[in-house]
Amino acid sequence: MTEQTPAEPHTPPSERFELAVAAIDAANGDDPNRIEVGGVEGPKELTHARMVDAWVRRIDPDASEALLLAARAHHVRRWTVPRDSFPAGRSGYLRWRSHLRGFHADEAERLLRGVGYDDTTIDRVRQIVLKQGLTRDRETTDPDVQAFEDALSLVFLETQFAELTERLDDDEKMARIVARTLRKMSTRGREAARDLAYDERARAILDRAATLTST
Repeated sequence: MTEQTPAEPHTPPSERFELAVAAIDAANGDDPNRIEVGGVEGPKELTHARMVDAWVRRIDPDASEALLLAARAHHVRRWTVPRDSFPAGRSGYLRWRSHLRGFHADEAERLLRGVGYDDTTIDRVRQIVLKQGLTRDRETTDPDVQAFEDALSLVFLETQFAELTERLDDDEKMARIVARTLRKMSTRGREAARDLAYDERARAILDRAATLTST
């Protein structure tokens, strides 16, 4: 994928914001799982958090402090709740995902309170992490939550698309998965997705997914 340069926020970050980001990064830096992106290897959740943050800044150069904090903390300490801590099967998977949403919101709140954030900002961060207000009707979608969803989807395409394609070895099934991702994205997010660098197979899957999305 092509490396993107994040836009800079219009106002300098506050000391409290910098302390919060440092606390979140320290928590994610303990992730024993590793991932390599752009030739650089690092803790998986720390790397993903920084990538989501970068995409949020590109999608919304005027991103609020709460949105940037949510981007950084969206999967904080995720590895501590492994998939096998819940029953196998789709029902167990859905229970695990539901639990994780609350877990990440709670962990974000704990870290933000630790550096002195107020209830209003914390509640807003929780709303974004929990994706409250995200609908398919763009007129009623919370713009911060939509930018957050776009960034998450773009990081998925950058870091998991190729690996999942190889693992499934079923291009039509992969196209359906990507179509579900595209349906959650805004027009701007889908345009950014089309501009990523893909090999020939991935581009064909993306094109097929776009067709499925429009039907």
